[in-house]
This record gives sequence, structure tokens and C-alpha cells, in this order.
Amino acid sequence: VQLQASGGGLVQAGASLRLSCQASGNTFSSYAMAWFRQAPGKEREFVSGLDWSGGSTYYADSVKGRFTISRDNTKNMVYLQMSSLKPEDTAVYYCAALFKIGSIIDNWSGVNYWGEGTLVTVSS
Repeated sequence: VQLQASGGGLVQAGASLRLSCQASGNTFSSYAMAWFRQAPGKEREFVSGLDWSGGSTYYADSVKGRFTISRDNTKNMVYLQMSSLKPEDTAVYYCAALFKIGSIIDNWSGVNYWGEGTLVTVSS
């Protein structure tokens, strides 16, 4: 699986942005998908994820209520709709594919594939 993220940019605080991740291959629907981010000087952190069907979604507390993850298995796409952006959301955002059995996902370690990041900068 190859992943290509896009949609990053420079926005003002309070704005919205949608990230997209295009996956290649015909096994996309077998994978849970997630978004991680890495801010300057910080470790990469989990932002949001969803199971293979999109029926179960997960969010970090810092983005809950502001970000929405979704996927379209017919298009091999995963999205991250980000609203009410804050300067602390500034980071490089990465999409990731993880092979997880079932829809109950209690940890997001063990990423099988990483995409290249897309930079999101939120100005105050």
C-alpha cells in the first residue's frame, strides 16, 4: 500500500481544512487507517483513526469535536476534516495504514505503511 497525503496549507486560527490521503493497491479496505501528526520538536502523535469499514472512529482528546475522519473504500481515500483549527494544530500530518483485526482498536501502534506528510500551519 502506498499512501499520498495532500491538502495541507497555511490557515488562520478558527479556519477549516480537509486533508486527503490517496492509497494505491487493491487491499485498502483491509486496513484500518489513521492520521498522525508531528509538531516541531515533538514526537509523532496519533490524531484520529477508523476501522476498515469506517464504522468505528477514534480521536485524540485534543481534536475530539473538531476533527472528523472518514474513508471511501470505493476510491481508496481517507479524509480528515479539521475545523476550529488552533495554532497548536500546526504540524506535519501523516496518513497511515494499519492491519487490525476487527473494529475495536485499542492502540494505534504497529503502523504498516506511512504516507509522506503534508504540512498544516495555523497562524494566530
